[in-house]
Amino acid sequence: MRTCRTLFVTATVVVTEAYIGSPSRKSAFLGLQEVSPRFVSSTEMRMDTEKDFIDAKARYNLDQLLHDSYPSSISISQAEAAQGMPWKSSIDPKYPEEDLLYMPFWEWHMSFMKENLTNLRVMPCTNGKTDFSYNENTQKKARIVSLSASSSEYRKIRMTYYDAGENTQVYNAVFYPDPKYNLPVLGIDLLAFNRKKYLAIVDFQPLHENEEDHATTYEHRLQPIKELYENLKGRMSSKFYDETQFFSQQMLFSRFEDETIISNELFPAFQSYVQTHLDLIREVDPVEADIDMVLKRQKAYDTYSAERDPATGLFTAMFGEEWAMDFVHDFLFSMSERPTTRSRPQQLQRPQTPIGVKETVGAARP
Repeated sequence: MRTCRTLFVTATVVVTEAYIGSPSRKSAFLGLQEVSPRFVSSTEMRMDTEKDFIDAKARYNLDQLLHDSYPSSISISQAEAAQGMPWKSSIDPKYPEEDLLYMPFWEWHMSFMKENLTNLRVMPCTNGKTDFSYNENTQKKARIVSLSASSSEYRKIRMTYYDAGENTQVYNAVFYPDPKYNLPVLGIDLLAFNRKKYLAIVDFQPLHENEEDHATTYEHRLQPIKELYENLKGRMSSKFYDETQFFSQQMLFSRFEDETIISNELFPAFQSYVQTHLDLIREVDPVEADIDMVLKRQKAYDTYSAERDPATGLFTAMFGEEWAMDFVHDFLFSMSERPTTRSRPQQLQRPQTPIGVKETVGAARP
């Protein structure tokens, strides 16, 4: 039990540092050893063109086949309700129901999709052997639910909510445009830890280094939205992610302690970015000749993200290593290349908890 709890605390610290860096850990996480993630070198990122094309194209063709064949009688509302979503209370009975902080984001996003996307279909959350739509750890009072869909506008839509009571609340979503649209990916990460620390990222994550290489430029449309929200203009840590790769200059980023920012700034900014992303798709002419190139870039995005996702350690601690790796590579970033070798999580000493600091500190990035 003690080893599992140590791994959980360590994993959550690693996730937090992926965004906010390490200066604050000296006071809050005294005595915790470093966990060094494996970074992909620039050489490794140069994937073989022919293999890249075959793998990405095959995955896209499979997705299209599933989209066309999956029963349209299964509505997205039915898929949502199958897991009891939207949840009205936490898995932790001590956690007040009104404190499922990001459930309004999930609910609004669901309504937005139903009202605005064409040919919206539920897609299976599985890799053929594991159903990723729901998992829980009742002992540690944590659960995770996911929903997958596609539409004429988006090749893949995935939404995940992670509920660990007061320790952690997370809403994560990624929207991949259909590859006939050479446009950025819409990425959303909203996190809350112990009702004290909050992190938020909403971004049009570029497929290319130069904005002009997309079908159209878009950052000039995001800038006036971002300017409205002073508390969403922060910068993320570079410990895990490189801001120059797959992040735009107009990324909404914030780390804050004032919970009112969620409703006053984050929620309306999130809504505006989601609407603007769909507007962008509707205003750009589809180009069938771009499909192969866009698929390669979406695959590169998935591989980059899967290799650096600091939440893998948390998933491992909560749901087991096999489930965690499959969830990351087969669902969250389903076009990603798995690493050929992988070290197991390090065994870490139990951290010393400073007086006045809670023993369990949670964070996640599903």
